[in-house]
Amino acid sequence: MGEGPRAVPPLDTGVPVLLLRLGPGPLPRDTLGAVRSLGRAGVEVHAVAAAPDGPVDRSRHLHRMHLHPAGPPSPAALLDLLRDLSDGLGRPAVLLPMDDRAALAAARLAGRLLGRYLLPGPPERLTDPAELALLCRELDLPHPATAVPTGPRQAAEAAAGLGLPLVALWRHPWLRPPPAGLSAGTVVHTPDDARRLHELAERAGGGLLLRRPLPAGPGTDWFFHGCFTRGGRCLIGGTGRAGRGRPWTGPATAGRRLPHPEVERAALRLAGHLAHRGLLDLDFRRDADGRHHLLGAEVRPGARFRLFADPSSGLDAVRALHLDLTGRTVPPVPGAPGPRPPDTRPALPGGLARTPPPPVRPLAAPHGTPRGVPPAPAPGPPLRP
Repeated sequence: MGEGPRAVPPLDTGVPVLLLRLGPGPLPRDTLGAVRSLGRAGVEVHAVAAAPDGPVDRSRHLHRMHLHPAGPPSPAALLDLLRDLSDGLGRPAVLLPMDDRAALAAARLAGRLLGRYLLPGPPERLTDPAELALLCRELDLPHPATAVPTGPRQAAEAAAGLGLPLVALWRHPWLRPPPAGLSAGTVVHTPDDARRLHELAERAGGGLLLRRPLPAGPGTDWFFHGCFTRGGRCLIGGTGRAGRGRPWTGPATAGRRLPHPEVERAALRLAGHLAHRGLLDLDFRRDADGRHHLLGAEVRPGARFRLFADPSSGLDAVRALHLDLTGRTVPPVPGAPGPRPPDTRPALPGGLARTPPPPVRPLAAPHGTPRGVPPAPAPGPPLRP
């Protein structure tokens, strides 16, 4: 006989949520799912962005939109803004960053926001692609061969050494110089291209990263999305296969939920290594040898987080995060990744033992130990931007 609907403890509706975006423009459409999920659960949802007129601003589940002045606020100005908003709310709130700039800024102000906001864990090593590459090396997780040049000449030499074409990324994309800055990923075809881009990076105050591309193809792009509590234990989440996406950047615009043990193990190892608490959205790409390389990480609600909602209880990653940060119990979700909590059910009749879940096997180490990070296989045909 199948189980009935599972009850989830109601969210603490006395604790509102403040969505924070410090990048230009309105909140992205991806945010709408989080606003709807929390609003339907009775949580008062506020948002801070540089501009209105996005789909989030028009949602009936958003309580109020607050605008910050054009341009990124200084740490002192952001602290004043968050304190003023907290005074207006009159009670502690969950602070949920919606871009990397907001996540880093909130983490650096966390000690001065105690008593006002509940925040997920610090994201420093997940928002910098160079740090992510080092994490993959520490954990023996596959990652494309990567170089972080220290100057224009080194950038040209690294491009020639890694092999062309390459993908160029900003380490801190919010510092890129308009209008000639990099997009999420730019293809470098010559050493001179790499040299010129590094000159832009120096003027912008950021750093440049060069990475060997992995050719895209049907079924090569996968993702993981989940919510983690203290110690990096997964509360809810799962893996899926991505659909459409630009071939050189990794993230895709569509996907479907599909189990993938290797991708799941990689996500759990990364979260456990960092003792990550909060949301985690990871993108992977499979190489010609069948290894799945970690390409990117986000610590905000991904566009596909609702794929992993529990159909019986309605629990999803943002609701689990609210429950966890407000000190409420997050019930176990059948099929959730990672170790399961102790089985407290009555023993089976006749003293029969319940079968424990199978152990998680570690990932095999990637081939070779080059300087930097584990290499990818030789790239396929040259990509075009």
